[in-house]
Amino acid sequence: MKCKVVGTSVPRKDGIEKATGKAPFVADMRVPGCWEGAVIGSPVPHGILKGFEKDPSFDWSKVVFLTAKDLKGKNFVHMIRDDFPILAEERITYATQGLALVAAPDEETLKGALKAVKPIIEPLTPVLSIEDSLAKVAVIWGEDNILDEYRIDRGDLEKGFAEADLIVEGTYRTGLHEHVYLETQGMMAIPKEDGTLEVVGSMQCPYYVHGALVQSLGWEPERVRVRQAATGGGFGGKEDFPSAIALWVANLSLASGKPVRLIYDRSDDLKGTPKRHPSRTRIKAGVKKDGTLTALQIEFILDGGAFTTMSRVVLQRGTLHAHGCYRVPNVSIHSMAVATNMVPSGAYRGFGAPQSLFAIERHMDKIADLLGMDPLDVRLKNVLKVGDYMPCGQELKLPVFAEDVLLKAAELSDYRRKRAEYAKGTGRVRRGIGISLAMHGGGFTGAGETNMGTMVKIDFDGERFNVHASSTDMGQGIATVHPMIAAEALHVPYDAVFSPRPDTSVTPNSGPTVASRSTMYVGRVVQEAAKNVIAELGDFLKAKHGQATFSDGFFETPNGRFSVLEAAKACFGERGEFKVLGTLPPGCTGEWDQDAFRGEAYKDYSWIAQAIEVEVDTDTFEVQPVKVTVVAEIGKAVHPVLVEGQVHGGLLQAIGWSHIEDMTLTSEGHISAEHLNAYLIPTTIDTPEWNVEILEPATCQVGPHGAKGLGELPMDGGAPAFVAAVQSAVGVFGTEVPLTGEKLFKLLEEKGC
Repeated sequence: MKCKVVGTSVPRKDGIEKATGKAPFVADMRVPGCWEGAVIGSPVPHGILKGFEKDPSFDWSKVVFLTAKDLKGKNFVHMIRDDFPILAEERITYATQGLALVAAPDEETLKGALKAVKPIIEPLTPVLSIEDSLAKVAVIWGEDNILDEYRIDRGDLEKGFAEADLIVEGTYRTGLHEHVYLETQGMMAIPKEDGTLEVVGSMQCPYYVHGALVQSLGWEPERVRVRQAATGGGFGGKEDFPSAIALWVANLSLASGKPVRLIYDRSDDLKGTPKRHPSRTRIKAGVKKDGTLTALQIEFILDGGAFTTMSRVVLQRGTLHAHGCYRVPNVSIHSMAVATNMVPSGAYRGFGAPQSLFAIERHMDKIADLLGMDPLDVRLKNVLKVGDYMPCGQELKLPVFAEDVLLKAAELSDYRRKRAEYAKGTGRVRRGIGISLAMHGGGFTGAGETNMGTMVKIDFDGERFNVHASSTDMGQGIATVHPMIAAEALHVPYDAVFSPRPDTSVTPNSGPTVASRSTMYVGRVVQEAAKNVIAELGDFLKAKHGQATFSDGFFETPNGRFSVLEAAKACFGERGEFKVLGTLPPGCTGEWDQDAFRGEAYKDYSWIAQAIEVEVDTDTFEVQPVKVTVVAEIGKAVHPVLVEGQVHGGLLQAIGWSHIEDMTLTSEGHISAEHLNAYLIPTTIDTPEWNVEILEPATCQVGPHGAKGLGELPMDGGAPAFVAAVQSAVGVFGTEVPLTGEKLFKLLEEKGC
């Protein structure tokens, strides 16, 4: 049946609010008597906190000053593992780590207090790289600095290498990557007279924040209310860190008895919030002369920073995507996340997959070079198809679109002709084209969706239906997409459905806004809740009229015909309320053995191929993306305009990470970029011409109308295609991103150019 709402580009629910400046961001909220809060961060990456030197001339009675011993409840931020302290007690493990909290009635007093206090620290030798961590320059986490570790083995690796005509080895690195969301981190806590606490702010995962507050304070869940304010971007950066800020403002609020807010400026945000995990990947591949892969051995290591935070699940996804979109009979993957004295690495769009996929895609290019083959042909020789097995043992039973997107991207970009033409290029400015293939598993890894217990509520307020899900809109459009899915299932106009911002006092826990799950999984639960609405209204009409059947958007009863809206208004008028829940139906998750790390890792995958064209200035070593052709298979485009926007945004982030977004850890253990003038991001003039095609076979058995995850997919394959395009232009093989002008200069110098 043809959809009426899904598949159209209806106006965004939040479009007018944001365009007119009426959206209530936390920095815009005015709460009477609200104090300003701040955290005192460590100036060193590793040391022992001895105490604080406080200027006696400052009137400390005007402010609240808290250290770890003053905190309410337990000193940890509840995440995957409770190893991240709210404030350092004695051992300091990264620069900017919270040491103390200050709140004051105004900014001037707050600044005075911050100037009047200095932490006393005994410095220790820091661990500042993956190599230092593995060498145990200092043991800063556990017994060996290893935060998490996984192994996947399939087939006979030695046999696979013995069958190969060529053994190809390579080492690949990816760097830090800053989210640069439009709105910086910020939270506010408001104590209530009844002993409850309300926390509101910029966040992706309200129930993560709620859980962190409940676990640390030791309160009953009902005493804590968490509300999402309008959120100006996240990309994963507002998944975990808002929980820490929430605990800071909560403790300051409880100590002062006042509302307290803490909003980072851009410099604080750059220096002290989680980034994409840096990585090092070593690959050894066995390959036949015709390009067929016989064996693949991968060591994949992430720099997790000082504490676990999201490293476990980022590592899992990176590990499960490390083999790429290729069929390999004999595989061994060993992955680790290691601790360093760096701000904890966290979630970022792609969630580990961009790092491992960069390595395997570049390695496929290396194999092609050594065999004298076109990189496209090496990929086509090994591309996954239905019936193939992943290294984790998952058989691909549903349609696989890896070959489809790859061939279409090559066709639309005129890849073969341009690659041959650009190889003849001379002169100062040279063109190149690169191609890559990527996938992304939809939803939580393994049994994550089974364990989540995703729930959505739909209520009717007398005029419209409200979809209550804890999925947050941070610019990607989920506050539009969920009402679209509900309107379609309810057979009502799009304008008759709204999606309020999450509020844990009324919104059920439908899980975090991560893992490309908000449309595929939460959207499916929205659809199920809508079906339950139809069933509930049918029962109501049957009780009143003796009989009720539903067809083509209308209930037929012996006493007349009722639209869904008419039935809902009648039910609400009689009962005074109307609300229905929905949950994930059976069959939407697969079998997974977490201990063995084997099974159905993801119920379905989205596929993407991109051909990127660049111009390289061989005098200035600047690289300009010129044109990007991308073909993505996502099952069903619920909102085509939003889909294309996601593709543009994700790939532009990947392009920025590829060559200009250069962030490192200094020898003193500090993030190198303290201001945006030291961290370049793509601007309008860096934006290429786009050619986007979306394949919509709608074969996914989980997502609503066959829709699959999209948000992270465009980030996954952009970097290797970009670096391959540089290689096509000037003939040097890049093995790391960002491939800055300085690094490109060195490669050309080594080549003798």
